[in-house]
Amino acid sequence: MSAESAVATPTETILPTGTWKVDPVHSSVEFQVKHLGIATVKGQFKEFEGTLEVEPDGATAYGTVKTASVDTREPQRDEHLRSADFFEVDTYPEIHFRSTAIRTTGEDELEIDGALEIHGVTRPITLTAEIEGTETDMQGNDRIGLSATAQINRSDFNIKFNAALGSGNVVVSDKVKILVNASAVKA
Repeated sequence: MSAESAVATPTETILPTGTWKVDPVHSSVEFQVKHLGIATVKGQFKEFEGTLEVEPDGATAYGTVKTASVDTREPQRDEHLRSADFFEVDTYPEIHFRSTAIRTTGEDELEIDGALEIHGVTRPITLTAEIEGTETDMQGNDRIGLSATAQINRSDFNIKFNAALGSGNVVVSDKVKILVNASAVKA
């Protein structure tokens, strides 16, 4: 096997070509973080958009999240997350992602390298993604379903608020799991 054939783009094997726009009604951008070191708190962003552009020679994914739309089902906590201790939404109203490489890793699996910008800091990230399938909906729209996960350290994005507990645990873990589930419609 030559080096060239070992670097197949995902478009050659599993992603249908076209421009795919994320349908926010059938999609989610969520996160999970440990609270007190013992329980997982889940949250989501209610306002976001994303696009996947697939051409025969490669693919690009990008998206934006509105930080003020954070929702953990606890209004007081959400206000704290919007403050300067965390997202600082007045200064940093959006989170941005743009892929730098998309690789096929299995029959329906991808790795998506990219740049993630949170709180004015941009860092590299790799998402593990799975194509959930393709379908034509009741209105005749072609759709693709994707799920993706990654883990980041929020301190890498200059979000460092915390408090130590007597047990050695902290109030909020530095590790944050990101979960994206997208149903995208062909433009």
